[in-house]
Amino acid sequence: MSRLGSALVYGVATIFVLAAFVSFVFSLLLKWTDLHESSLTWIIFAVSVISMFIGGIVAGGKSQEKGWLAGGLTGLSFTVIVFLFQFLGIEKPFTVEQWLYHLGFLIAASLGGIVGVNLSPARRERA
Repeated sequence: MSRLGSALVYGVATIFVLAAFVSFVFSLLLKWTDLHESSLTWIIFAVSVISMFIGGIVAGGKSQEKGWLAGGLTGLSFTVIVFLFQFLGIEKPFTVEQWLYHLGFLIAASLGGIVGVNLSPARRERA
């Protein structure tokens, strides 16, 4: 169980580091170019899904078993953190659109966890 816990921490931390980096890059693009935020909506969503997938890979690789669970819990943890921040900090509940986005994030993180377990060096040594 402690391996799963540390896998979740690594996975969620990876997601937030990637999110911070991508946010910084997009903020520079919005500041120094003629791009508008509305024109980047789908690109930002795609990059977010990729970040969740990578976070799932990290979690699955660290857990070395049950990657779908490690990735799914990583995605669920991310969703809970974002929900609590938004609900308690900004006092706004999730919209239906946000729930659908986070469902996609959960699926991406779960798939990433499956890939991460199969890429894990410890798993290759056991086979």
